[in-house]
Amino acid sequence: MTAETAALVAPRETARRIPLGWLWSAALLVLLTFLVIYPVSMLLLGALTNTNPVVDGFGVLDISLSNFITVLGNPNVHFALANSLIACGGGTALAVIIGLTFSWVVVRTDTPCKRFIAAASMIPLFVPPLVAAVAWSILASPKTGLLNTIIKWAGIDFHFNAYSMEGMIAIFGIYYAPYVYMFTASALRNMDPALEEAAEVSGASAVRILFTVTFPLIAPAILSGMLLSFIVMLGIYGIPAVLGAPSDIPVLTTYIFKLTNWSPPLYSTAASVAIILMIVTGFLVFLQQKVVSGRSYITVAGKAFRPGVMKLGAWRYFTFALAVIYLVVVVVLPTLALIVAGFRKFLFIRDVHALFDLNAYSLIHFQRLFENPLAMRSIWNTMEVGLITALFGGVLAFSIGYTVNRTQATGRRAIDVISTLPIAIPGLVIGVAYLWAWIGLPGGLYGTIWILALAFIARFMPDTIKAMSTSLLQIHKELEEAAWICGKGLIGTIRTIVLPLARPGVIAGMTLLFILAIRELGSSLFLYTSNTMVMAVLLLDYYEGGNVGITSAFSLVQTALLAVLIGIAHFLSRGGASARVGGTS
Repeated sequence: MTAETAALVAPRETARRIPLGWLWSAALLVLLTFLVIYPVSMLLLGALTNTNPVVDGFGVLDISLSNFITVLGNPNVHFALANSLIACGGGTALAVIIGLTFSWVVVRTDTPCKRFIAAASMIPLFVPPLVAAVAWSILASPKTGLLNTIIKWAGIDFHFNAYSMEGMIAIFGIYYAPYVYMFTASALRNMDPALEEAAEVSGASAVRILFTVTFPLIAPAILSGMLLSFIVMLGIYGIPAVLGAPSDIPVLTTYIFKLTNWSPPLYSTAASVAIILMIVTGFLVFLQQKVVSGRSYITVAGKAFRPGVMKLGAWRYFTFALAVIYLVVVVVLPTLALIVAGFRKFLFIRDVHALFDLNAYSLIHFQRLFENPLAMRSIWNTMEVGLITALFGGVLAFSIGYTVNRTQATGRRAIDVISTLPIAIPGLVIGVAYLWAWIGLPGGLYGTIWILALAFIARFMPDTIKAMSTSLLQIHKELEEAAWICGKGLIGTIRTIVLPLARPGVIAGMTLLFILAIRELGSSLFLYTSNTMVMAVLLLDYYEGGNVGITSAFSLVQTALLAVLIGIAHFLSRGGASARVGGTS
């Protein structure tokens, strides 16, 4: 069987090999309706009425647009929306500058240690936004910040202020630059250098070539990374809560949470604002998908080539220094700040000499942290939620990825569309939706670990499916057809052929899900109880209670936990790459 014939026959063969394929598709659609459609529908219903139909019954529903009209005319909403656009717009502009600079340095220059620079550019992806904000509040607090103490000691008339719009923009920009880097680095690698060479022959300078040829050619990739980073920032709660709240700078996410904490809680108004946020995010996701679908026709040529490398001369050490400075800003300084605050008895530091007084350091904050039963329970709850999310979410994502990419099962297009919908729903909105959907429903799901896990599975389903589908698409269908010819059934083929080959991608997808679940704050805020509190919520609670020392100690524990998990996942993925198909030798 030739490869072309196999490619044509395989889908039909795959469909035939799924017994009762329509039943399998129906089961997946029911599950997705339970996870995505039902909560979002209840959120919309909640925004259109002042009663919760799950709690009060559908008989008292009074559907109207009054909540939307009230919200759209509310100056507080306008203020929060304007702040969101300014903070995310400024952060996106900074992220584009950083991400584009490093992608150009890594792909198109002869800067030394480019692997180190590429790795450094991706590190912020693994730093929880809440931890980053807490660390920078310790570093750049206007009065007691460590950086300001050092600057004052040096006699410089300047100070940082993290509790400001500029502070939020800076933190958004430096921690979300990797989203731009991923898109632009890939585009630069795939770009045919012929036009740049033509411009060089015509006498154009290197800088002019960069801004008139190179960057315009990868403009779709820049735009796509820009939109993605803007979308992600729009749904973040931790950074505005830590840096914006002290200066009374609300954004949409913090405003939604504030509405649910008023007495009495304004759940319908919060649902209306959440729907508006979801519509804005959905439109941006649609725009980003359109840009992604149309970018390859500009930059990728059909012949083999190698991207041109610019000789920077002595400037290569300058570009290397930029990478080192970036690493110091996003990793070294925040980690040092957390270590100082976590181990120091009192955070007030009179001068630089007091910073090195070893008598001022102790393990008191760690001792208080681990003596608190709630903290230990939150760590246990977080591990439990992360494990459930990774296992069940991983199985679901693999099932959806296999059904969509490797079969012609009935309804697979609908499965694909519904499973992708959560990409346009910020975590905070998922939390509000699940609150509306399950708070009064019998069965006891609300208030348990399971509702947190289900919300996380729904929230991160598109990311997990994408990670696993990439591995599935790399496996040629001929291998499965060979197994069928040898008499293997569908389950046997998946177990002995597909899973061993896709194992690195499956492990990476499940680990990604575990890490995202541990970091998630937005959804957790609406779904936790005193028995199901998770680390991210307790960490924010400690910070808002003024316990900066314990907050820092807890941040270090969370960071260490994430580092260990990432290390284990990396080890398992490397082992999987060398696994033999079907376990045979």
